Amino acid sequence: QLQACGGGLVQAGGSLRLSCAASGHTFRSSAMGWFRQTPGKEREFVAAVSWSGAHTSHADSVEGRFTISRDNAKNTVYLQMNSLKPEDTAVYYCAAAPGVQVARLSHEYGYWGQGTQVTVSS
Repeated sequence: QLQACGGGLVQAGGSLRLSCAASGHTFRSSAMGWFRQTPGKEREFVAAVSWSGAHTSHADSVEGRFTISRDNAKNTVYLQMNSLKPEDTAVYYCAAAPGVQVARLSHEYGYWGQGTQVTVSS
């Protein structure tokens, strides 16, 4: 089970940190990812981190502004979002891909959280 939180309303240029707490024994052997979705559009890859935390991948649209990380002792993955833009407005989902190194495709993820809304005002 994945529980995401940390979303909210922020002005452009501001920052938010999303957290996703995982329960179950597969977290530490799973790649973790963040995706986002806006109404009428497909779910979009944002960032992913390997099970060890040593390898990360970020979408071009967020590279240099967002940083994914994880704390395996706390079974939690984070998404630090800086320099937010109105186009970052979306529902953000965390996901887990057991047995995968780093995954950028949504179909590689078998477990999904409920989503948290991020709204960036101009």
